[in-house]
Amino acid sequence: MKFFAIATLSISMALSASVSAEIDKTPGSGPNPFSDCGIGAALFTQHKALAVTSNIIWDIGTTAVTSATASPETCSGKKVDAAVFILNSYDNLIEDTARGKGEHLTALMNMLDVTPSQQVAVIDNVRAQMAANIANDAYISADKREKSELYYTTIISAVESV
Repeated sequence: MKFFAIATLSISMALSASVSAEIDKTPGSGPNPFSDCGIGAALFTQHKALAVTSNIIWDIGTTAVTSATASPETCSGKKVDAAVFILNSYDNLIEDTARGKGEHLTALMNMLDVTPSQQVAVIDNVRAQMAANIANDAYISADKREKSELYYTTIISAVESV
């Protein structure tokens, strides 16, 4: 019962913050951490109430708040789209990455605005990192979400390094 009360209070606060964020578009107002950030926002891009609920259930919103505070630019846009795409097509992406080419990998490169001249360097970097990650025992026991998150951090790092 206590968890339900905390979740209800958190959802109410997040929804009221969402309404005020919609009204206040001044610089620095930033994203609403419960609806625009975290795992909930990545999974439920079109449904803010579901995003809030998911973030609260997942970890009482700490991941969402942390991402909003530390890096608000990751709460929307191409990085969130890429995270959702990676989660939804992880098996295809890992196969494309192993081959060094493929339609899913090309789609991800386009989604992250990687120019054709940068793609070879990014893909080579991702292939090397993922080969090392896959060789790790922790990778073998990881679930799809954890593997997708690892792939996401690897690709973002590779993109930002070119």
